[in-house]
Amino acid sequence: MKGVLVIIDGMGDLPNKQLGNKTPLEAADTPNLDFFAARGELGYMYSVKQGYVPESDQAIVCIFGNELIDSTRGQLEAAGAGVKLMRGDLALRVNFATIDSLKEGNFVDRRVGRNLTNDEAQVLAKAINKIQMPVKFEFVPTIQHRGVLVFRGGFSDNIAGNDAAPQGKPENLPKAKNFKALDDEDNTIYTINLLNEFVKKTHGVLNDHPINQERRKKGFLPANYMILRGAGVELPKLKQYKKWASINYMPLEIGFSKLSGMSVFSFEYPKLKGNDSYENLWEGLKKACEFVVSIIKKKHKDFDYFYVHLKEVDLPGHDNKPLEKKAMLEHIDKTLFAFLREFVQKNEVKVVVTADHSTPCKLKSHSDDPVPVLVYNNSIPKEKKFSESECRKGSLGRIEGRDFLKKVGFAR
Repeated sequence: MKGVLVIIDGMGDLPNKQLGNKTPLEAADTPNLDFFAARGELGYMYSVKQGYVPESDQAIVCIFGNELIDSTRGQLEAAGAGVKLMRGDLALRVNFATIDSLKEGNFVDRRVGRNLTNDEAQVLAKAINKIQMPVKFEFVPTIQHRGVLVFRGGFSDNIAGNDAAPQGKPENLPKAKNFKALDDEDNTIYTINLLNEFVKKTHGVLNDHPINQERRKKGFLPANYMILRGAGVELPKLKQYKKWASINYMPLEIGFSKLSGMSVFSFEYPKLKGNDSYENLWEGLKKACEFVVSIIKKKHKDFDYFYVHLKEVDLPGHDNKPLEKKAMLEHIDKTLFAFLREFVQKNEVKVVVTADHSTPCKLKSHSDDPVPVLVYNNSIPKEKKFSESECRKGSLGRIEGRDFLKKVGFAR
């Protein structure tokens, strides 16, 4: 084993009043990350390019040296969810969401308050899959409000989705949209008409479904709308990383890793059973850190590099919960990085830590701010703290996503 890359989703942030005008990373007590920083180099990265607000799939694709056009999120999510695709099948990433009405189309919440249980999603999925459409389709719920939709046949992916958050821009638009054709080809027009029909029919099925009636009685938001994005009809042609192991548990990262030739180690994410989404996130984060440690212990002699992606830290950013984000970073430090601190010194392993994008709490969305980068190479100690401000002054300087692995010494 030569190195481990840990991507902490949405770790980057901005100074926050609740934390004394510090970022969650600056405010967090992270002695193990600081140990690595003191014996390594720091820098900052624009995962896609400066001035661009990346989605997670775009960031990961670029960080691993691919062109941005080499990916569609729908295809990656489908691969991660184990959905078999034929050439021409249209795959899309799905969010269950809440709107006030189909006529007004105002978003109330793009993630159903984050408390849609796995069981509820499964029941709603059965109802959706019974909808009559002129073509075959399959909807597969994955984790909480997330899912994958596949239309079987030959379709166009040259379309804009119905999300209120267009690709590459902050989540600041209030209304759901119709799908939009990006060319005037007959197949593209047919595809968007089909998708618009599907979304209207699903709203009709979902809005008065017993699951949502019960949720309203409890004071919860109904899962009465489907956001479809990341359309793709071709498997992406990604750079291959045959000597890498991927330790991941979300469909996007699993799918990306499989299509990049990595050996994937995963676990079943804890199901959201109650109504406390953060209790579920903490359960997932704790299980993830334990699982990563166990796999590295067992498999470190079998691979050159390990790719670890921890999702949970991103969500407090979207929800404006800086204290929660700080606490999650501290937990990762005292579990995963405490283990790595001891392990890498014994085994002479390089550690690289970064994020796919910034998710500032006060913005409640991704931003175009650069992400911090740490490269531990057991150099002569010089006191440093791993934080956004320190990384902006670091010796690695500015890094572009496509050059990242070469810059940190994980690729030629």
